[in-house]
Amino acid sequence: MLDPQAQALLDLIRQRNIPSTHQLSPPDARTAYRDRRGYSQPAPPDVASVRDVAVPGAGGPIAVREYRPAGSATGQVLPALVYFHGGGWVIGDLDTHDVLCRELANGAACAVYAVDYRMGPEHRFPAAVDDALAATRWVFTNAATLAVAPDRVALGGDSAGGNLAAVVALALRDTAGGPHPAFQLLIYPATDMHMGTPSHAENGDGYLLTRDVIAYFQSHYLDAAQHGDWRASPLRAASHAGLPPALVLTAGYDPLRDEGRAYADALSAAGVATQYVCFSRQIHGFILMGRIIDEANTAVRLCADALRQALR
Repeated sequence: MLDPQAQALLDLIRQRNIPSTHQLSPPDARTAYRDRRGYSQPAPPDVASVRDVAVPGAGGPIAVREYRPAGSATGQVLPALVYFHGGGWVIGDLDTHDVLCRELANGAACAVYAVDYRMGPEHRFPAAVDDALAATRWVFTNAATLAVAPDRVALGGDSAGGNLAAVVALALRDTAGGPHPAFQLLIYPATDMHMGTPSHAENGDGYLLTRDVIAYFQSHYLDAAQHGDWRASPLRAASHAGLPPALVLTAGYDPLRDEGRAYADALSAAGVATQYVCFSRQIHGFILMGRIIDEANTAVRLCADALRQALR
């Protein structure tokens, strides 16, 4: 069954006739996503420091937010997580995922570098990939200045951000001389743009992320002819060997469930140490909803513990 707390959220959305994302313009969808986060997200925990920096990118400066975990000392060399927010490559920003990044920083005792990559429709594929790669390389290149251990840097993201984390891992694997991330945290990642798995049919209506919303995101991000590009569909990469160890987390009532599991299976089949966990009673996006869904907090702790173990 669907988690009663997730069901209560879906019932409330219906009762209040809140429009679906695909019924809004991208600017209005971004505003709605940002403004409603206070209802479902926990209070932001204190961290040692937060600062915003501008990172050079091919399309102009990329906004990156650095978090240093509570209890860390100034100049202390820490492991790090480069994190890409979800939102279908169209919505979401540093503020929508601020609480999660704080939780992961504190829970994993690592620095977090949240990346505000370019999004569609203003900046279409592969602009987000280019920015994700540029920001990741910046963290590695400036590790000494940032007080980050370059051999203990993970990649992570949720949904569209999980897609970008997987793509960056593939791109860096194929880059002579590295750098070499130490871990992948892939939270209900989009891994195949073709939407052909059973979970897309089973969960395509009624569970927040619908087939109409996915089509809306895809149409604003890339062209149909680009769906098979591994930079859009990392499940379709020629090989998944030699990638960093991974934790792949999915939700049972999510259209993306099966492609997340398929990516975990592809990693395992290629010899990559991979853990797979499905929160079978949850909906897409739940990990941000710790104020109203208890299992979200369990999932955050699980992710933080996996990061801590992988980066110690």
